[in-house]
Amino acid sequence: MKTRSPQPLLTGLMWAQHGTTPQLRHTCEQGDGVGPYGWEFHDGLSFGRQHIQDGALRLTTEFVKRPGGQHGGDWSWRVTVEPQASGTSALPLVSLFFYVVTDGKEVLVPEVGAKGQLKFISGHSSELGDFRLTLLAPTSPGNTTPKYGSYNVFWSSNPGLPLLTETVKSRLNSWFQHRPPGASPERYLGLPGSLKWEDRGPSGQGQGQGQFLIQQVTVKVPFSVELVFESGSAQAGGNQALGQLAGSLLTQALESHAEAFRERFEKTFQLQKKGLSPEEQALGQAALSGLLGGIGYFYGQGLVLPDMKVEGSEQKVAPALFPPVPLFTAVPSRSFFPRGFLWDEGFHQLLVQRWDPRLTREALGHWLGLLNADGWIGREQVLGDEARVRVPSEFLVQRAAHANPPTLLLPVAHMLEGHDPADLAFLRRAFPRLHAWFSWLHQSQAGPVPLSYRWRGRDSALPTLLNPKTLPSGLDDYPRASHPSATERHLDLRCWVALGARVLVQLAEQLGEAEAVAELGPLAASLGAEEILDELHWAPELGIFADFGNHTKAVHLKPRPPHGLVRVVGRPHPRLQYVDALGYVSLFPLLLRLLDPHSSRLGPLLDVLADSRHLWSPFGLRSLAASSPFYGQRNSEHDPPYWRGAVWLNVNYLALGALHHYGHLKGPHQARAAKLHSELRANVVGNVLRQYQATGFLWEQYSDRDGRGMGCRPFQGWTSLVLLAMAEDY
Repeated sequence: MKTRSPQPLLTGLMWAQHGTTPQLRHTCEQGDGVGPYGWEFHDGLSFGRQHIQDGALRLTTEFVKRPGGQHGGDWSWRVTVEPQASGTSALPLVSLFFYVVTDGKEVLVPEVGAKGQLKFISGHSSELGDFRLTLLAPTSPGNTTPKYGSYNVFWSSNPGLPLLTETVKSRLNSWFQHRPPGASPERYLGLPGSLKWEDRGPSGQGQGQGQFLIQQVTVKVPFSVELVFESGSAQAGGNQALGQLAGSLLTQALESHAEAFRERFEKTFQLQKKGLSPEEQALGQAALSGLLGGIGYFYGQGLVLPDMKVEGSEQKVAPALFPPVPLFTAVPSRSFFPRGFLWDEGFHQLLVQRWDPRLTREALGHWLGLLNADGWIGREQVLGDEARVRVPSEFLVQRAAHANPPTLLLPVAHMLEGHDPADLAFLRRAFPRLHAWFSWLHQSQAGPVPLSYRWRGRDSALPTLLNPKTLPSGLDDYPRASHPSATERHLDLRCWVALGARVLVQLAEQLGEAEAVAELGPLAASLGAEEILDELHWAPELGIFADFGNHTKAVHLKPRPPHGLVRVVGRPHPRLQYVDALGYVSLFPLLLRLLDPHSSRLGPLLDVLADSRHLWSPFGLRSLAASSPFYGQRNSEHDPPYWRGAVWLNVNYLALGALHHYGHLKGPHQARAAKLHSELRANVVGNVLRQYQATGFLWEQYSDRDGRGMGCRPFQGWTSLVLLAMAEDY
């Protein structure tokens, strides 16, 4: 729990089960054996309940915020630890470690009781005013029966967020006795600290680097512990009369918030009304809650390589640290990708805005605040310690020549349909930045011929790569022309620019921005003209839309000791031609609804989409046709396939929206599009539900062969769009 500020007051929890080898739990790690875990409820603002399975233990953490005063009000957490299975004979001893971390400006003063126990922590910061944190005595779950707790404390200067776990782990080296009255004593590992300043070492009160204060409470399972934060101004403003947000008052608050969440959820998405099962409704609630619970406030400096205007000349210049900026954003996975991803965020906000349009306006405002003087926004935002510690060094630097799909325009288009006055007021303020961002994309990624476009920033053609990746496209290893060159024309990028022009013209018209309409109108019309799209991207020999470039299919990886796998190019030699790589990219004119319902190209696209030899699988549309020579192929010895067959929820959501769209428009393909929509929706929702029930997680991607979840988990970014698919809200 932290304040939304550059130097936050941060509170958190670690835990350990005592036994043969106590494991200290703090941050999520993919292989740590903990799980499933995730939010059952989270309203994005003032309430959440999370369940964590850790071996034989089940932890439930839940919080409520109570507004009041001038500093954000009070909040309370309750942590309940129970055995996973009922009737467990040997109940374990568990330590909870509640900590507070400051960044140097705040004051923390521990108030010590008679037996050296910590009564509470008083504090003050410029943002929070006076506050008090109190750890209440443990009780049995669900009632007020006290449970015996053993206490330890530790107080030091703040080692920095990435080192908190190690700092505690290295000091958990003393054995203490847990001696409940009338029971035999048990040994546990405890922190050997005290609350005297002279124990702090030479750094005094750690001025300038902040403080790290931990309370360890050790209790026999099952039990509950509550941590209460009380704001001085909220208490003075009337919250004191309401009573401390603890015990039965906290229980009541949690229950009323849970009930309010369920009611609002049904009112917003109407899953019950649409006849979805209780299991599907629970999946929908978890999908939304995981996305909202992952929203974060990040602050820091990004590393950027300036745009040198000439490709290939960027080696001569060093990356620069941009000035510090804040970013309030959803994330693909708070545990494994705790940072902003530009093209992911457009998909995230499609769901967030249905629930809380205000949150979407805040997030979009922050993203548009990252715009540089040219109109560029970096595609990954690695801001602050939490983000940086999860990013391999080669991905830290963003390149100011590289774009990313402009998906933020998807929630903008939804705002335009809704006519909410608050949304329109926001869009009026945001328009100059949206316009600058679109203009940068349209100009900087221009292709070799008019109205064509090319992603800048493909990987160099190294001898170890089967097909140089195109990370800026978002589709990373999706096969493109085998030999990267300036002659390439990228279909998906052209479709994104066409969508962008269309949305910006609609926005400019609604805002009465006549100059922008005059500038963008002709561009939108040209990009929307099917004959120009055909001329640039229809491949008659393949019968589909395709990229164009210097290409041959005759490439494969071959073992060549001692170099490992290297690329071999056979015959026919590469030549300028359409790229035979049937998959998500081929569908973009359909996905972004750029085709007329009577278009002669709609039929062939529906054919390949519905064909199980190509894109159709029982679990959703696969990213690359099973008939493609690149299907399931690794890109190098150490780079397994990513967008080469697996089922991804964001593109399946676009496909469902497009099929729903064409299924409601008069035309020769109306009935077929409607039928495919209902079949694809059943496949996608059914598989995500099965995998959720089997594993307790939403996943980054799903196997097109057996449907199992793959990649990172929990992945409650765009996979949460399964909720909008269930609600048929496109």
